[in-house]
Amino acid sequence: MKNLLVILTLLLVPALAQAQFKLNPSAGSATPSVSYSEPKEYEIAEITVSGARFLDPNALISISGLKVGDRIKVPGDDISNAIKRLWDQGILGDVRISYTKIEGDKIYLDVFLKERPRLSKFTFKGIKKGEIDALTEKIKLIRGKVVDDALVKNTQMTIKKHFEEKGFLNTSVNMVQVEDTARGNTITLRINVNKKKKVKINELAINGNEVFADNKLRRKLKKTKQKNPLRIFTPSKFIASQYEEDKKKLIAFYNEEGYRDALIVSDSVYAHDENTINVVINLEEGEKYHYRNVTWEGNYVYTDTQLAAVLGINKGDVYNIAELEKKLTFNPNGSDITSLYMDDGYLFFNIEPVEVAIEGDSVDIEMRIVEGPQATINQVRVVGNTRTSDHVILREIRTLPGQKFNRSLLIRTQREISTLGYFNPETVNPVPIPNPADGTVDIEYQVEERPSDQIELSGGWGGGGRNGIGVGFVGTLGVVFNNFSTRKLFKWGEWGGVLPSGDGQRLAVRFQASGRQYQTYSFSFTEPWLGGKKRNSFTLSLNHTVSRPSAGYERYYESLGYNVNTFGSFQISGASLSLGRMLKWPDDYFSLTHALSYQRYQLDNYDIFRIQFGNGVAHNLTFNTTIARNSVDNPIFPRGGSTISLSATFTPPYSVLGITGQIKSTGENGTSPDDISMEYHKWMFDSNWFTPLGLGGKLVLSARAHMGFIGRYNKDSPYTFAERFIMGGSGMAGQGVFFAADIIGLRGYQDQSLLGGPALPGQPQSGIVYNKFVTELRYLISPNPSATIFVLGFLEGGNNWNNYSEFNPFKIRRSAGIGARINMAAFGLLGIDYGWGFDPLPGQKGGQFHFTIGQQFR
Repeated sequence: MKNLLVILTLLLVPALAQAQFKLNPSAGSATPSVSYSEPKEYEIAEITVSGARFLDPNALISISGLKVGDRIKVPGDDISNAIKRLWDQGILGDVRISYTKIEGDKIYLDVFLKERPRLSKFTFKGIKKGEIDALTEKIKLIRGKVVDDALVKNTQMTIKKHFEEKGFLNTSVNMVQVEDTARGNTITLRINVNKKKKVKINELAINGNEVFADNKLRRKLKKTKQKNPLRIFTPSKFIASQYEEDKKKLIAFYNEEGYRDALIVSDSVYAHDENTINVVINLEEGEKYHYRNVTWEGNYVYTDTQLAAVLGINKGDVYNIAELEKKLTFNPNGSDITSLYMDDGYLFFNIEPVEVAIEGDSVDIEMRIVEGPQATINQVRVVGNTRTSDHVILREIRTLPGQKFNRSLLIRTQREISTLGYFNPETVNPVPIPNPADGTVDIEYQVEERPSDQIELSGGWGGGGRNGIGVGFVGTLGVVFNNFSTRKLFKWGEWGGVLPSGDGQRLAVRFQASGRQYQTYSFSFTEPWLGGKKRNSFTLSLNHTVSRPSAGYERYYESLGYNVNTFGSFQISGASLSLGRMLKWPDDYFSLTHALSYQRYQLDNYDIFRIQFGNGVAHNLTFNTTIARNSVDNPIFPRGGSTISLSATFTPPYSVLGITGQIKSTGENGTSPDDISMEYHKWMFDSNWFTPLGLGGKLVLSARAHMGFIGRYNKDSPYTFAERFIMGGSGMAGQGVFFAADIIGLRGYQDQSLLGGPALPGQPQSGIVYNKFVTELRYLISPNPSATIFVLGFLEGGNNWNNYSEFNPFKIRRSAGIGARINMAAFGLLGIDYGWGFDPLPGQKGGQFHFTIGQQFR
């Protein structure tokens, strides 16, 4: 075969030279002819270029490799090689070299060229703008690029593949080249695309299965579904790449059930009609296998018994290759062999399961182990943090230089960095870099900065209160800087933006108003690492609120017989300090926080609360302690872990201590003192558990429980009129919410609508005890850090009571619905829900839409 190729090459080279090297027709008849049977050596006397309109002749001659004065054989390889060099440039459509005359041993050559056109622009026809934008990124047609057959064919294939991946298997692409008369030697490509209809699966047939039913196996083909009018969310379109993945999943399912020999003997895809296809899969299930003996080889650090206990596989268990691999390498729901070794520094550890015997339906496995030496951490570095200071990340790192390598601490550090909120949690990547020569390992944490600051902005001009008191600015101005730096406050050159940033501090300023009727101002600052050495958080908060009755409240209380002309205003001013620290027991996910707060309520003829307090000043001095545990892996879309907290808030027991200035009875109309100190104790419990359900971590179940109780020190004193629970709707506080009450959402019901028992006359619709239970099924649509999107379905129930005598934790208002969330870096988490209440309140009809901002923790 090789000799035949050599012979063909020797025959073709002279033929090529003869075909391309001819007498130029313009030469006179006196010019001697070239004998192709007797090659002769000539000296090149002149080289001319013809046919080229836009290319430089001298450059073309240089590329050919021919030079005046060279001696060449005609015919011979010199001419053939020159033609090949010019062809290789890819810019020519035709190349011919001929001679114009021969004088003695001198030859005059002419290089004739036909230039390929270049691309001026391209246009699409037959598809939508969004599809055009997507294709423009893929085909990569650049202005000035030479248009040849390869470019046309590759463009057609790219477009067809793009639409095939979306189920348009019959897409046709016609490319028309149109001369651009405005520019020389350029063309416009008109790309005509006809997607035609999506090709759907008419029938998906599975043959050869005896153990599992057809329907069960079809469900394992997640993206390959046959037509069904009842199917809404999973279309029946056929995509070849997804079909190949589904076939692998089908065999993986058999393997997990113990059928290690299962295989797809054959499969076929053929047209049923113009718009549908049939898919046939022929299976061979094989025998179902079980474990018999599991032995260990090469282990010295741990005994066979210890390793077998961690592995958790017993004789007779179904032989599951995927489960075995999980228990050997990484088990997210428990222990595994690799973690056992790597958490003790054995970074170079390796384990390989080998099937040493198969008898009948039984398999013997030998675990071959290479333990290797323990590795010590040498260097730890962070890359990708363009804004956040190194020390902010390094203080979260638990894998320290000099320590033994520990994989669990590596994963824990990944979680801690992800939950900071400054980086894309999907791309936080710890990379161990082993140094086997000296038994050390360097660890590089790769991060990707994302915007973490948020802005809240809305505004207008309006009103509606009596005598125009509501007229004025209506809206909200708020900013949250989640990565602030007081250290750089006066170091202008280190800001790196509009404000100093990078030290992980949080600064929030907010103003909300509804004309003169309602205004509130708030400021808070948090240092998460007070002192810089330990995770001790410090927070300072200030707030001020002014409120006057709205027209709606005036009409309501006027109907109750109040003289609304006497209604004045109330003001709330307050401050709080809190200190928190991480605990090491029961584990280091726990934290303990203490807070000291003071709120001053000043009422000026605010008769809405006159039975308890309508005119004067109330003081609310509280101490709060909260113990909490947080192990979630992602603050926006958790896939695992939980949060749980128990908090208790206490005022001084003034009545027990005999201090005056307390409201003695709810029945003393108008007799309350002008200056009082509020007293109560308040208990709150919140928990949230996240369980991944599959689909690559995109489907997650969230289960929540919330409870709140308000108590009193003296049974003769009324319950506090402030710091109560208001339930119903979105759970967002708005104007008209009195005295910093806890706002508890309950979707499917109107805002602030739920009260289990009757309210006392003249009091706001609020309660002293509540409970709430929620189950959400969440599905992640987009993990993009600039716009994380997920949808959810929910079932929830709750209720709110104004006295303990009627409190019944099982008497709840139930609802269900759907919703969506989008987390935008500049605005935080935005949500919309539609809920339907199954136990409607009087006057409430149909479902309710709810809009939310931020995470709803209750």
